[in-house]
Amino acid sequence: MSSTTHTHASTPEPSPAKLVPPFTVETALAKVRAAEDAWNSRDPERVSMAYSPDSAWRNRDTFVTGREEIRAFLKGKWDRELDYRLAKALWGFRENRIAVRFQYEWHTANGQWFRSYGNELWEFDDAGLMRRREASINDVPILVSQRRFHWDAPGPRPIDDAGIPEVR
Repeated sequence: MSSTTHTHASTPEPSPAKLVPPFTVETALAKVRAAEDAWNSRDPERVSMAYSPDSAWRNRDTFVTGREEIRAFLKGKWDRELDYRLAKALWGFRENRIAVRFQYEWHTANGQWFRSYGNELWEFDDAGLMRRREASINDVPILVSQRRFHWDAPGPRPIDDAGIPEVR
């Protein structure tokens, strides 16, 4: 397993058709960035298409199976987690698996901001669709002055944004 921590490369990314296992450093980094960009779109349909039709998730204490449940889960998530902005970083990879760490910021309807810290384990099928996702996430209340992610959203994190080079 590669254990090198990476932020997102600024070199040209492989085409999505080539983001299939077995992963290389380049394709694993591109897969992580593609996932981050999709989630930052806050579009449940777009995000769900990266998962196999029978994809199984564990997200905190919630278990989700299949694209319909994924879409419903994400719609509810983004109805509650307002002004969501996410940064992911490759933690490691091997064959058809990728491990990432991430941080995202959001606020409640009453204005309380949070930074959510987490790790995900991903497993892909031969077509490059994620068939399994295990996510562990912790939420930390923050002041608006402590926010780190300020790019226009929804939309991708700017390529020159540092992301999460260090866990803080």
